[in-house]
Amino acid sequence: MKAWLIWGCSLAVVLAALVLLALGAGHSTPADSFGLNGYGGLAFAVASLAFATVGALVVARVPGNPIGPIFCLIGGILGVGDFVFQYADRALFISPGDLPGGAAAAWLQNFGLPPSFGLLALALFLFPDGRLVSRRWRPALWLAIAGIALNATGYALRPGPLDAPFASVSNPFGIAGTFGLMNTLSVLGWMLMGASVGLAAVASSIRLRRSHGLERAQLKWLAFAASITGAAVVSDVVSYLVAAEGINELRNAVLGLGFALFPVAAGAAILRYRLYDIDLVIRRTLVYGALTATLATTYLGSVLLVGLAVGRSGLAVAVSTLAVAALFRPALARIQAVVDRRFYRHRYDAARTLEAFSTRLRDEVDLEAVGAELRAAVLDTVQPAHLSLWLPSERRTT
Repeated sequence: MKAWLIWGCSLAVVLAALVLLALGAGHSTPADSFGLNGYGGLAFAVASLAFATVGALVVARVPGNPIGPIFCLIGGILGVGDFVFQYADRALFISPGDLPGGAAAAWLQNFGLPPSFGLLALALFLFPDGRLVSRRWRPALWLAIAGIALNATGYALRPGPLDAPFASVSNPFGIAGTFGLMNTLSVLGWMLMGASVGLAAVASSIRLRRSHGLERAQLKWLAFAASITGAAVVSDVVSYLVAAEGINELRNAVLGLGFALFPVAAGAAILRYRLYDIDLVIRRTLVYGALTATLATTYLGSVLLVGLAVGRSGLAVAVSTLAVAALFRPALARIQAVVDRRFYRHRYDAARTLEAFSTRLRDEVDLEAVGAELRAAVLDTVQPAHLSLWLPSERRTT
């Protein structure tokens, strides 16, 4: 009941954030440089609902598993963080003076994202059954909790201006003369949370090596989601460090959607929904990810080359589009074969065996030889524990 109450509160907060997001559309404010307006804010709203929904489902169907409450908490934090960001943007920049508490909202939005990283580490440590790999990992678990506490304390009490895009607001709860200390605490909190995420990944890999059957399939789902979420986080950090201009909204949108995928995959594993489809999901992700990259590179390259030859015109776009369309099917078949050969060798070998069997079958007329070939093909591809082949002794004629 409490989990669904949290889900309802998260939904209400997300809807309020979306209303403010829609009302702020078309206004240019300093918050635009941060990228949580537009698609960035929408992506974090989706992430909030994803965590809250999956968390409520886990609490309802797998009571006692701490991952459910952790996901509910992450969903609530992301939703509130998104809402107070939009509220502060409107109260301070779009309609200054019309809404109360703009400075407090700007202060509170600092806590929207940082704790989520530490809580995500906790979920990684405890996945899938709510227990650690062993007692030796307890200090690493407390490392994540300490990181959350230090980061929150530093942001809450650091005096002076808040971080961008609300640098024009002075921290209403800052303690004078403690800027250096509080800034160090917030940075140290980030470092501890980052280290805990890395240690959680190591713990999950150890658990995966020791697992089999049901738990192994669950951990595959986690590894798939964590790899995509990790790629989104790394791309966000890299783009922030290189100070790329004009991509903050895209950067936060990718980060928010990367976060949203994690609870969906983890929830599917815990609730065992289509659990053993993970190999198919990973295979299709590899195939279509590589295909997208190949076609995008081909398109951009052909646009550039044709543009250099005939000048920038609609002809370059038309030729490039036709080239990509013609390349789609052969590229898909080639990439799929490479992925099967490299990552799914058993599937590739089975396909080769069946292809060879069908080739031999076209030229074979002896029934006993066909039976022997069929038994060999089944043993090589399916590898059953027992195999029997029944052939009718007489052919019925009419």
